[in-house]
Amino acid sequence: MNKAVKKIILKTKKQVYGDMLGNNASLFQGEGFEFAELREYVYGDDVRKIDWKTTAKLGKPFVKVYKEERELNVVVVTMMSGSMYFGTVKQKSDIAAEVVATLGFSAVKNADLFSHLIFADKLYSLSKPSKKLFSVHKAVDEVMAFDPLGKPADYKALVETLNNRLKKKALLFIISDFVGDIDLKLLSKKHDVFAVMVRDRFEEDPSELGYLRLIDMETKQSFEGNIDSSTLKHYKKALLKNDEKLYKQFKKQGVRFSKVYTHEDAAINLMKRMKK
Repeated sequence: MNKAVKKIILKTKKQVYGDMLGNNASLFQGEGFEFAELREYVYGDDVRKIDWKTTAKLGKPFVKVYKEERELNVVVVTMMSGSMYFGTVKQKSDIAAEVVATLGFSAVKNADLFSHLIFADKLYSLSKPSKKLFSVHKAVDEVMAFDPLGKPADYKALVETLNNRLKKKALLFIISDFVGDIDLKLLSKKHDVFAVMVRDRFEEDPSELGYLRLIDMETKQSFEGNIDSSTLKHYKKALLKNDEKLYKQFKKQGVRFSKVYTHEDAAINLMKRMKK
């Protein structure tokens, strides 16, 4: 375990277990539930709990009622594509490691099961559910050691893989910069999904750089171009369109989300936003 990994572990453990944000045992607002019975829909019920087969059969809406389980199944997925190898203050991949540590320690502190996956164009690692601190240390170490260069983000493959592998309902965290064709509908039907967007301020609001050679971190292909005001205008418009579509989908699918930046204290900001 190198110094960078130790620093992240010590820092986030102190923040999660310390008094900084109060002594609330649970950071999570997810649902650890198992099915109990059906009852007729009442105004204010979560529409995601509607049983559509029963509703169609009886001609009026019915919802599934769940009983609370003792523990949550916290699953954290880090999408480590080439685009995560960027940052003006810290690398986005480093921030992702801090987020993994924050969520992992929070799960262990609350006596919940924690497991971690690394994904990009395919599944690279998958840990077994655990309540031990060592599982969090291992997850952070794997993220920091992973080389994302040359690896594209395949969100379709991610959704298919998670849908096939996660048999038990999970509080599912997906850490990524979330740029691309993304649809988490299939996962949100089965799991309580929380998206953690990791961004750098510069990639959202870049400045003119003039004529230079750039490298696509996902394909490793280089290209030359003039990064002028016209180019930046089209770039910002495309990113804004990506995000507007993403937020609309999240709202429709019941996916909660939070954004952290490379210049922020990722652990503190994430915990504050989740507690709200």
